[in-house]
Amino acid sequence: MKWINHQVVTGVIMYAATEDLLLTACGMAGAIFPDKVEGNPRRGLMSWGWRSRHRGWSHWPLLYVAVIGLLLKWQGMSSLLELPAGGILSETSPMRIGIALCLGALLHIAEDAVCGKVPVLYPNQKWGLRLFKVGSVAEYVFALAVVLLCYMVKVLV
Repeated sequence: MKWINHQVVTGVIMYAATEDLLLTACGMAGAIFPDKVEGNPRRGLMSWGWRSRHRGWSHWPLLYVAVIGLLLKWQGMSSLLELPAGGILSETSPMRIGIALCLGALLHIAEDAVCGKVPVLYPNQKWGLRLFKVGSVAEYVFALAVVLLCYMVKVLV
């Protein structure tokens, strides 16, 4: 997906889930992290190798799940049974910004999985659907559908 759609879809999902603007902004920043860390595909002599690196280790979901686990451990939790009353993103959770960044990256990976292949259990084993091409009208329709679905769920629940 295009970065703008990653940010819109992730932002809407994060806000619908948390109703917190700070966490939404962090999730939106996390939504571009997996691509940003790979570099710019249009810049300099390294652009030829970008395609081969794209959707590699930076799109490996277990990496972000492990970081969330480390943040929870650093927070002093030994199990998920010790979650704060409001969950891992509650205002009493000191690691909530890092967790929101990781959740944004995980949403990015899920969004990429509907328009191509991403790593699943191993960084070199990729899986995904190709419901649409990146940058196509169908991508924007998909993003709009997710936004409307989140809105409808929020209104009805």
